[in-house]
Amino acid sequence: MESFDNKIAVVTGGGTGMGRELVCQLIAAGAHVAMCDVSQEHMDETRRLAGAEERLLTDHICDVSRESQVLGFRDEVLAQHETQHINLLFNNAGIGGGGSFVEGDRDEWERTFAVCWEGVYFGCRAFMDALVASDEGHIVNTSSVNGFWASLGTTQAHTSYAAAKFAVKGFTEALITDLRLHAPHVQCSVVMPGHIGTSIVENSSKVLGKATGMDLPAEEVATVRERMLAAGLPVGNVPDDHIRQMLADRAEAFRTEAPTTAATASSVILDAVRNNQWRVLIGQDAHDLDRLVREAPHEAYEKSMIDKINELKHLGGLL
Repeated sequence: MESFDNKIAVVTGGGTGMGRELVCQLIAAGAHVAMCDVSQEHMDETRRLAGAEERLLTDHICDVSRESQVLGFRDEVLAQHETQHINLLFNNAGIGGGGSFVEGDRDEWERTFAVCWEGVYFGCRAFMDALVASDEGHIVNTSSVNGFWASLGTTQAHTSYAAAKFAVKGFTEALITDLRLHAPHVQCSVVMPGHIGTSIVENSSKVLGKATGMDLPAEEVATVRERMLAAGLPVGNVPDDHIRQMLADRAEAFRTEAPTTAATASSVILDAVRNNQWRVLIGQDAHDLDRLVREAPHEAYEKSMIDKINELKHLGGLL
C-alpha cells in the first residue's frame, strides 16, 4: 500500500500517544480516519491537532476490551464513512498494569490483559470482513519489546502486559500465512516498540482507577519503596511524599525524555506499511534488546541481562 490517499483507516487508542500521531499523519497523507478512545477530551485534542474536516475524521467512544462496544464502533465507522470496507486497521490501544500474577490484584491483571490482547482480537474480528471487502488492506497490531522479552527487570513482576503482548505477536505472525491463504490482498504487521514518549503511565492509572501522584496510598508507597531498595536505591529513610513525587516525576519523564517520540514511532509504522514489512522494531533500544535476547536467551531474565541493557543506557526509566 504505497499511498494512503482516500484510504479508510481505523485507529484504536487515537486520543493520545502513537494513536494520536497515527491519526494526524494519516490525515496529512489523505486518508479518511475513524478513531476510538475511552476519552472524548483526548480525541477532541487529536482532532484539533489533525486539523481535519469532520467528514474525514470521525471519533467514537469505545472500550476495546468489550466486544459489544467494538462491534458498535465498527457499525458506526461503516455508517458514518458510508462504506462497506476499510483499508487499514491499527490495533494500537493499550495500558500497563497487572504486574504480579502471584500477589497482584486479579481485576487489574485481567483488565490489563483484556485491553492489550482482547482489544486486538476483538478489533480484528470486528473489522475482518470489511478488510477482506477492500481492494487492499493492512492490519497493524501493536505488541512491544515485552512481546519477546517478558520483563521490566529482576525487581518487579510484569506478567499481564507481557503475556498480552506475547499473544499479540504470536497471533499476528500466525495471521501472515492465514491471510496469504484466504485473503492475499490483506497484509499484516506486528509492531514492537521500545521506550516511546507517550502518556501510557498516566493513562493506565486512570483506566485502572488507581490513585497517582500525591494521592498514592501508603501501602502502595511501601511496595514501591521495597522495589527501589531491592534495586539498590537508598530510599529507606525517604519520606512517603518524596517517593510519591519521584513517581510523578518519573511518569512525566517517561513521556518527555523518551529516546523515541510518538511522532517518530508512527512515521516508522506507516513506512513499514508502505514497504510491507511484517516485523517492525521501533527505537534503537528495541533493536538492541532483540539482539541481546537472541544472542543469550537463557540469560534473558538474569541480572546480567539487565547489566547489558544498562550499559547501553536503554530502558532506564522502566527498569
